[in-house]
Amino acid sequence: MRARGPDRRSVLVGAAAAVVGGLTACGHGSVPRLPELVIATGPPGAVYREIGAELAEVLGERMPQTDVRSVESGASLDNLRLLASGEAHLGLASLDLVTAEEVTADDDLSAIGRVYDSFLHLLVMADSPVRELADLEGLRVSLGAPDSGTEFTTTRLAEATGLSMETALLNQADSADLLSRGELDAMLSLTGLPTPAIASLALRRTVRLIDLGEAADVLAETHPEAYFPASIPATTYEGVPTTRTLSIPNLLLCRNDLDDDLAHLVTDTLFTRAGRLAATRPEAAQINVRTGISTGDVPLHPGAERWYRENKPI
Repeated sequence: MRARGPDRRSVLVGAAAAVVGGLTACGHGSVPRLPELVIATGPPGAVYREIGAELAEVLGERMPQTDVRSVESGASLDNLRLLASGEAHLGLASLDLVTAEEVTADDDLSAIGRVYDSFLHLLVMADSPVRELADLEGLRVSLGAPDSGTEFTTTRLAEATGLSMETALLNQADSADLLSRGELDAMLSLTGLPTPAIASLALRRTVRLIDLGEAADVLAETHPEAYFPASIPATTYEGVPTTRTLSIPNLLLCRNDLDDDLAHLVTDTLFTRAGRLAATRPEAAQINVRTGISTGDVPLHPGAERWYRENKPI
């Protein structure tokens, strides 16, 4: 699914100022009446891009007088920059990057909620000699799109394990394409299950996922608030068995100056329309009130916090 609206570079930097607009009554209560609402998503082949575009569709239905659009981006770090600059009102980002020291120093952002968890993939072709993480030494490896959560996490992983690779920064779609053509030896990707680019490649070619269980233990020990040992189930990709890895929560973030009623509406839409989102993106099945409030050290927006108080699970 392509992101709705123009490329994010064409979005006016001053868009966030429109949040100050008035309120209008509708069937869902008081809804902020804005010219536009921009959601920063991710690159081609990424779950961020697809789930963000679907969220924009659903929000657009609830805000018919607002141009709700999703814009393509490099993913997590790029989305934080778009939020900080005012080019986006909402954006998706991985928890490890959000809680990194250089990000938590920025007090302009807060959370709508925890959305779903991403899983780190280390993908190779079936005939690859790579059997474990250490085998990547000196090989050609994609670390994800520039400014993405994948780049941040895999760089942190390489530093923690002392691994030296010939790296490239490519989005998931381009990484999968070059991997299949033999121009890359492996690709690392932090993404939801299944990720479109990897699923498509697995249907056309025989691929393998490399066990990252030991790496998961290393990162979970040093950063227990963000990394969790996990497994990618055998049912995720054609012909690929269950593989140990690590998972990282993803948050839907917003600017602190987002109108409280609008933040409340976004939160309500995210959780009450989760079934609709899951119809096109399986990751959305993880969205629920119990885990949604678990945003780590990232504070909730007051409008989101109000929604959680009103909708405590029984």
